[in-house]
Amino acid sequence: MGRSRRTIPEELLLLALDPATGTTAQPQSLDLGLAGAQLVELALAGRIAPDGDRIAVILPRPTGDPTLDSALELLRRRGSPVRAVHWIGGPRLGLRQTYLTHLERCGMVHAVENQMCGILPTTRYQATETAVSRQIRARLDTAIRTGTPPDARTAALAALAHAVGLGKHLYPGNEGRSSRSRLRDLIRHDPMGGLVAHAVMDVQNGVAGQAAARRSSQTGGRGKAAAAAAAGRAHTSAPAAAMAAAAVGQSTAQQLSKEGRRRGVTRASVRTSLSH
Repeated sequence: MGRSRRTIPEELLLLALDPATGTTAQPQSLDLGLAGAQLVELALAGRIAPDGDRIAVILPRPTGDPTLDSALELLRRRGSPVRAVHWIGGPRLGLRQTYLTHLERCGMVHAVENQMCGILPTTRYQATETAVSRQIRARLDTAIRTGTPPDARTAALAALAHAVGLGKHLYPGNEGRSSRSRLRDLIRHDPMGGLVAHAVMDVQNGVAGQAAARRSSQTGGRGKAAAAAAAGRAHTSAPAAAMAAAAVGQSTAQQLSKEGRRRGVTRASVRTSLSH
């Protein structure tokens, strides 16, 4: 059985888990959110603290959670405070799977092996302790419905849920629009959660901006190449056109000269015949 209180990364993952499909919502941004959730949990445990937009280790003592302690050790090895956006944007491949496996060991979820199209093996996860998931969701719902400032843990969870885009998963459709707006507003109730949530969104926007820049560069490069080719063709065709025009002019002059000589012979013949 799982312990009574889950860490924020675990809670975020349970919120993202779709009970109908056994998959997680927003899988691409969820790894970023989990990395940010680790920072918040370490801050709540008194191991790290915000230093402007950076994260500083203030107590390197292990927490007893292997996954959190691994992150804490990596932060300690940096030797100096690290910007939250750089930490979250670093290589975090497999973090979601690490926490799914951890929750399975804790008895919180159950892995179901399956096959996609009867060929590709897939693994889906079903929550086994649904009461815990309901309690997590109820905390968010209460904070959204009442509008009262929630505790730091709930505020940070709400901020991260908004940052990774879980709002549409938790409160879908037009009827959930106001709840999604209130979920976003909860970001201001916890400074550490707000710092990390903004860093998660900055990383996502930065990746999108770089992709757009690459596409623009590629398009601009093709446009410049086409323009250069057109200019080259124009530069090449101009002398050719001049040469063609000169050739036409020379041919015309030759034809006129021949015509003039022919007419001169004809007039001389006419004068000779008249003199006789």
